[in-house]
Amino acid sequence: MMDIQKIRSDFKILDQNVNDKPLVYLDNAATSQTPKQVIDALVGYYELDNANVHRGVHTLAGRATDAYEAARAKVARFLNARVTSEIIFTRGTTTALNLVADSYGEANISAGDEIVISYLEHHSNLIPWQQLAKRKGAILKYLDLEKDGTITVEQAEQVITEKTKIVALAHVSNVLGSITPIKEIAKVAHKHGAVIVVDGAQAVPHLKVDVQDLDADFYAFSGHKMLGPTGTGALYGKRELLEDMEPTEFGGEMIDFVELYDSTWKELPWKFEPGTPIIGGQIALGAAIDYLEAVGIDHIHQHEIELAGYAIEKMQTISGLEIYGPLDPVKRCGLVTFNLTGVHPHDVATVLDEEGIAIRAGHHCAQPLMKWLDTSSTARASFYLYNTKEEIDALIQGLELTKEYFGL
Repeated sequence: MMDIQKIRSDFKILDQNVNDKPLVYLDNAATSQTPKQVIDALVGYYELDNANVHRGVHTLAGRATDAYEAARAKVARFLNARVTSEIIFTRGTTTALNLVADSYGEANISAGDEIVISYLEHHSNLIPWQQLAKRKGAILKYLDLEKDGTITVEQAEQVITEKTKIVALAHVSNVLGSITPIKEIAKVAHKHGAVIVVDGAQAVPHLKVDVQDLDADFYAFSGHKMLGPTGTGALYGKRELLEDMEPTEFGGEMIDFVELYDSTWKELPWKFEPGTPIIGGQIALGAAIDYLEAVGIDHIHQHEIELAGYAIEKMQTISGLEIYGPLDPVKRCGLVTFNLTGVHPHDVATVLDEEGIAIRAGHHCAQPLMKWLDTSSTARASFYLYNTKEEIDALIQGLELTKEYFGL
């Protein structure tokens, strides 16, 4: 059982007024808030251990390196990677997915090959494959969606063929919250000799992710959506794939030996981490994992199911409000995307902000999905471990006030 009030006491940012109203933060799918324990880990590095990693022999460098590599080990354990070297620290999901496209994709995609994605994809898991296909003369294919915005294994079986080399899918949609059956689709991809790349930005903060059980070839996520600092995250890759890949960025730290006209690279994971990394940030990401594990990912997911179910039930009582995605909260993570007939989503968000309620409005970096939904933009309320049903009640009141404001 989660003690929500105790959890909330760790997030000083939540204890404030915005526009003279108590802050209700419902924009967690964009960026989650950061608890004191994670902030303390970040500050502690800069106050006590601020030195570069791997290179120095002095005490501070040793402490910084130990803490940095300990954070990598926490990520590996959190995702159930086979070995720590399968974890590449990145600036987040976008950087990780671009690394796979620019390294593995560049080496393994030829003219006429197929890359399969879906209409659900965030631009960061669409544009790298789009551009790779253009460079290589490959064919970009899309999995269609069911009426509720979900992806089925049957659809994957119809689209993935012997020509398919890469399948790249979001584990959880950042717009609909729908959960993709990655494990089952991975079996389809592997049956045809393709690798599966997973955008886990919206899954890792909310679901128990086991990359071995999923049999994902690559899995990317961001720290700032799971209580960590911005500019942090990681790419998981199967060791045998990463070992065959070439780095896409070059400089210090990732080299083994440099000659005048050629160079060799360090072993995994360091050959993909050039330059000085975001040391304090990744250490703090490790602290965020500690926090999530202490609360319990399963408890967090169950809490979000309850919040999403409660929000959907309340929203369905508002006339003129359309909810996108599956209505069964078990089929989604903790967010609800919607539109109010006659009111632009940005206007909805603006009125709610006057009431101290933070939501997201726009195309959510998913314009092909907006086209599939036959709209240009939507409003999105997204929940996390510190949100309450009382905050959803405030959202519902704010939506009713929005309707009154616009004379609906």
